[in-house]
Amino acid sequence: MPSVNPAILSWARNSAGLSVEEAVAKLPLKAAHGKTAIERLNELESGARAPSRPTLVRMAKQYRRPLVTFYLSKPPPQGDRGTDFRSLSGGQSPDADARVQALVRQIQARQSVLRDILAEDEADELPFVGCLTLDDGRQAALDLTHQLLGSSHPSQAQDSDQAFDELREAVHQAGVFVLLKGDLGNYRTAIDTDTFRGFALADRLAPFIVINDNDARAAWSFTLVHELVHLFLGHTGISGIRAGNRVEQFCNDVASAFLLPEKTLATLELSRLEHEELASAVGKVARDHNVSRALVAYRLFRSNQIERQDYRRLVSAFRTQWLNRREERREAARATDGGPSFYTVRRHRVGSALLDAVRGAHLAGDLPTTRAALVLGIKPTQVGEMLSG
Repeated sequence: MPSVNPAILSWARNSAGLSVEEAVAKLPLKAAHGKTAIERLNELESGARAPSRPTLVRMAKQYRRPLVTFYLSKPPPQGDRGTDFRSLSGGQSPDADARVQALVRQIQARQSVLRDILAEDEADELPFVGCLTLDDGRQAALDLTHQLLGSSHPSQAQDSDQAFDELREAVHQAGVFVLLKGDLGNYRTAIDTDTFRGFALADRLAPFIVINDNDARAAWSFTLVHELVHLFLGHTGISGIRAGNRVEQFCNDVASAFLLPEKTLATLELSRLEHEELASAVGKVARDHNVSRALVAYRLFRSNQIERQDYRRLVSAFRTQWLNRREERREAARATDGGPSFYTVRRHRVGSALLDAVRGAHLAGDLPTTRAALVLGIKPTQVGEMLSG
């Protein structure tokens, strides 16, 4: 068996966001031969003792790295994961943040395979990816959003679910692959929206947008348009809840202006209402236009119709209410049998654009089952059923 560079072991653990104490618990390592579990891991990482293959297999799983990585001669260079546009409060655990980075790596691997297929087919590059800069201004980005999405607009839909589906389909038609993904494969690895809300992977052949489906459904449309603006700017990067820099505020302003137009905003007179009345009025506007209440509050704040303190109070109240309702829905779901099938859920998360691309390449013989499974994020044995729907 090839030797293992101990530097790989410490690099893999650190890049997974795990302390030595957390790692020995997850692997798990136990005390043996008169040494504590921590001492045994330190021996492995210092090179005093070589890891067994079963230990490497467990490390690969817990550190979320391919097993082959542990046999490299040295730690690989940091991959290009783009810019982190998030404004984090500092309360997120290293493990949660490591999950986001692992998710980005997963989607980049899927994008790479698909990009190769499109390049071989000599697919046309998408002219809107990277076509704008911040200096072009918000109106230019808003005009391009309208041009790309056409008549699709949440206010014309029956509800927020239909609004998102129609926007997503318009983005698919433009050539962007939109995935709903908020974990690393199961509910135990779910990533909260406090850690990330969405991210974009800019590419002129196979641009991807990933939306954290643990977020409120009414917020998905906003995240979708927000990440689309990142593609206009040519950005690969991760977005969060809070706008902590100029780029995020730019994307927020364009997305919110598209979803709640200026002419609609001009008809609202909510500035003199007390908190409860204001919250109720904001909720009605959100329902009427199939957008989130937080988006309406943001538009009111950015247009100087409400003060910053009112905006923050509203957003905090809305989030608390949503978290409480989410837990109630989860409790109800646990007590109820049935629901959509595995493949129905998976197809919705993957999206029609990616399904169609993989189906075509697979049937043409350009994409073997194992690689089709990688792109779809499923097991090879599930590919046939996944593509038959």
